[in-house]
Formats: sequence, C-alpha cells, structure tokens
Amino acid sequence: MLKDFVKLETFLTTVRERSFSRASAKLGISQPAVTQQIKFIENHLGATIIERKKNGIKLTAEGEELYKIVVRLEKAIQNAEMEVLKIINKKMTFRLGASFTIGTYVIPGECLTNLSKAINNDVTLTIDLSQEIINQIKDKKLDVGLIESPIMDNDIIYREWLEDELVIVSNVPIPKLLQTEDLYNFQWICREETSHTRKMLMEVFDDLGVSCKDFKMRSEVRNTVAVLQAIKKSKKDPANPVVSIISKHAIADEVQKGEFFEARIRGYNMMRKFYVIYSKENKRNAYIDNIVDYILSGNC
Repeated sequence: MLKDFVKLETFLTTVRERSFSRASAKLGISQPAVTQQIKFIENHLGATIIERKKNGIKLTAEGEELYKIVVRLEKAIQNAEMEVLKIINKKMTFRLGASFTIGTYVIPGECLTNLSKAINNDVTLTIDLSQEIINQIKDKKLDVGLIESPIMDNDIIYREWLEDELVIVSNVPIPKLLQTEDLYNFQWICREETSHTRKMLMEVFDDLGVSCKDFKMRSEVRNTVAVLQAIKKSKKDPANPVVSIISKHAIADEVQKGEFFEARIRGYNMMRKFYVIYSKENKRNAYIDNIVDYILSGNC
C-alpha cells in the first residue's frame, strides 16, 4: 500500500482539510471517490482510521498512527524531489494569471516579489478576463489563475480564496443605502453582455425584482479598468448621477480620497468569492500545490 501514494495523499488531504467535501475540492475528485479511497486503506489495514462527526472528522487511534507514518513518507518524497531539482538545476518562470479586478487592485505589489522569493523562481503576471485566464490554463500558457467568478469547467480545480463585495459607485455623492426604485434614476455604465460579472448582476437584479431593461444606459465597457475610467471622465451632475457596480477593492483609494462615493442596496449584500484555479492535470504537482497553499495562506 505504501507504493500507492495517491490513496495516502487522499488520506492526508482529508485529515488536513478536516472534511471529505473539502478534500474532494482540493484533490479535484468526487466525494464518493475520496470515501472509496479511504475505505480501501481501512480494508487493507483491517481497521477504521477516520470517523465522521457533525463538525468534521476525527482520527481513530489507528488513524493517528497512520497519519504520523504518512507525514514522514510525504516529507521523504518532498526531500527527494528537491534533490532531483538540484541535480537538474531546474529553473523556470512561474506563470500567474489574474482577472482585471484582482490583478490590478487586489494583489499587492510585493506579492509577486514575495512569491518569487518563496519558490526561488521568476514570476510573471498576466491580466485578462476570467474566462481567458481559464482558457490559458487549459492551454498550458498559465500555471495558476486568480479569478472573480467560478466559471465552471470540468478540467479546472477551484479553491475558494477571498470574499469580495460589489458596490454601486458614482463620482458624485449618492445615498449610502438605496431603495430598488432609486436604481432607475441613475445613468448606468454597464459591463458588456458577454461579461460574467454582468450575468451575475442580472441574477441579483432578478432576485430584487428589478428590470435592467428600464435602466438609463449610458455605455457598455469591457472590464473594471474601463468602468473606472468611464466614471472618472463623466460629468459630475448630482441631478443625474452616473453609476456602475464594481468591486469595493477597485475603488478603495478613490473612496478614501473623496473622489468616488459608494452605496449599497438596502437589505441586500452583493457578495461573491475570488478563486484560485489550476488544471486538474496538476492536482498532484507538488510545485503547484505549494504555490496554491502559499496564496491561500494569505501571503497574496
């Protein structure tokens, strides 16, 4: 069994994530597959190693002993990998992709420098639409991506990273809490129809019973940067505010300086998740896994 580290890796991940479902998400396999692999180990040992609890899992005494052994085995494998890398003097450029909001406004400047030092390799950053980041990962042009929306693809592993809030923004003061009927009084700068952010907002407005077709549409733009530029260049007319919906991260500096004003819809929070993504082909790639863990730990 020790030769089959795939099942042992499933065991380690389940213990560390303290959940069969979270282990499934991290490994990029179904939850029944996780259960099946744990069951295989238990049948091989003739002992129960994990007990399911309401708030997660608990290792049995046999499970605790197995965990200690497998951790030692994992470290030995990692050390061996490092020795191999030294032999071949492997030097590569790590290719990170990010959607416009994340790449431009969320990732601090020192993140890429710190990541480069952590992995002892150069790091490049590509900024594009979330769908394009996914496409480039599938085409092996990027190693890891950071996207704003879970555009689901069977070839991609999605890991929840940060929580984001979308807010209504204008270059003139508007009420901090808006009624749904107030939305019809603004001039709107919207994302283009193919944008996943726009599709998400359409679902929000449907929940609120708001008809976007009745909005006063000023223009459609492609990305967050274009939205901000359009608002900045708009005439400051308190009687006819120009507004859009955007990540609070993207306007934090302008709000602090008093250049932009943000508002929320009364009784409704527009929340979404940012995700770290990578190819399922790399789900057992220690190099990629270490970088993903580095990002998820809050270093970026």
